[in-house]
Parts: sequence; structure tokens; C-alpha cells
Amino acid sequence: METKLHIIGRIHTPYKKLADCPRNFSDQGPQCTILVDEKYADGLLGLQAGRTILVLYWFENVEREKLQGRSRKSGKFSGVFALRSPARPNPIAVSAVTIERIEGNTIYTRGLDCLDDTPLLDIKPLKSGEDQVAKPCPTAIRSSTTTSTTP
Repeated sequence: METKLHIIGRIHTPYKKLADCPRNFSDQGPQCTILVDEKYADGLLGLQAGRTILVLYWFENVEREKLQGRSRKSGKFSGVFALRSPARPNPIAVSAVTIERIEGNTIYTRGLDCLDDTPLLDIKPLKSGEDQVAKPCPTAIRSSTTTSTTP
């Protein structure tokens, strides 16, 4: 089976080095632009200023074989699926940001946490009432076992 992604545009931020990127997106961050390729520009129809969107993007040039690491925030050692680290088998990132304005095929927003010229994978509207975190299942059992082989 082969899976193929289409890069639909580029994200422009003030960050040129990974060390400059914030740990997470923030609506208080600097202005960023999402430049959608002309061939996908018609897909912006219906989006408007004030709308919150999910932006999916590809973290380039990151380690993809690493399956465990330390949280930069807490220092806790965990598997990559329990971390927000860009180092992961498929380095797909997601941020929820608010559209400030749209001009042609460019979306203006704030606070994305990626390097300048990051590949854009998709944009999805955040829908109130549909895109909410589910309450934890009361019958869920949490395992205290770990498969970590490294401290």
C-alpha cells in the first residue's frame, strides 16, 4: 500500500532555526501567514476572519526513528505518542488558530510553532459542538505498565 500526501502550500513564520520555535502554538504569538498554492485556492471558499481552523503541517528534517524522549516542559521520559515532539515516525503537526484575515490565497493568523516555509498539508474548520474533547470513559482502565527500555 502506498500513501501519498499533497503539499497544498507553505507556512511562513519568523522562525529560521528550530531553537527559535516556541514549544507550542499560541494565539498571542507573532503574525504568521499560510500561503495556499493557487491550484488549491478555491478550497478557501467559506472561510472567514474570526473562524478557528486546524492547520496540519509537516515537520521537515526531524528524526523519524526515535520512539521515546523527554518532555521539554516537564522532563518526563515518555513515548513519542505521549509527547508533542516533532521527532516522530510521521512528523505531522496540528495547530488550532484563528483567522485574522484572508487576502486571495493567503491566510493571516498568529502563533504557529513551525519554521518558516513549512509544508502545509491541510486546513480544516474547527466546528463548535463537534470538535470537543470527549469526557474520559468512566470504565477506562489505565495500565501502569510501560514498555520503556531507556530511563
